Amino acid sequence: MVYPVTPPEPTDAERARTILAAADSLALSVTSGGLRYECVALHTVDAASRLLLLDPVDPGLTAELAAAPGSGLAAFAEFTDIAPVAVRDRVRARLALSGRLASAGPDTLVFRPARAALSVDDTVRTVDAAALGAATPDPLARCEAELLDHLDTGHADILVQLTDLVRHGDLSGIDRIRPIRLDRKGLALRLERTGGAIEDVRLGFLTEAQGPYDVGLRIQELLDPATARH
Repeated sequence: MVYPVTPPEPTDAERARTILAAADSLALSVTSGGLRYECVALHTVDAASRLLLLDPVDPGLTAELAAAPGSGLAAFAEFTDIAPVAVRDRVRARLALSGRLASAGPDTLVFRPARAALSVDDTVRTVDAAALGAATPDPLARCEAELLDHLDTGHADILVQLTDLVRHGDLSGIDRIRPIRLDRKGLALRLERTGGAIEDVRLGFLTEAQGPYDVGLRIQELLDPATARH
């Protein structure tokens, strides 16, 4: 097969929404007092991409919010997207949200994003708040780590075959191939080269994955499209 030169990618809004869905921690900064909190396993995300922070991390913050105007306090929330596979340079993206933080009832705060900035490969991309609110997380977000680990530890032969598609059979100088990102539209591989250099390549699926149950079929379509159709 002739592999596409530009593999399909999720939109910036979709990728940002996926980071929100998959992240288990965030850094919260409140601009009024320069306060910064590390929140681990304390947030959820609702359908409008608002962050709900449970069990506020500091009583002083709760008191400050109680005295704030109805719109709450200006705040920033920062997320780091880390590759679940243990490789060098594991940061895949960073997401920064700016907006308003307010009380949403006993022991709950709500952060309403007004704007978002997605940083990938040293390039910062602005994401409109409306687009972020309308986006849905990738269907593989919650199981990505398990699926990548399965590929990394048990299917080195498949990783070589996939790399063949984009390297046209030339694997010279490549010591190891690691899977580092998976979404409904494709798979990204890291090629570790002799001397320590790394190169990331992406393969777009011919058919989008609807869930973890058909990732294997999507990969098979890439390796042998004729077989996968039967």
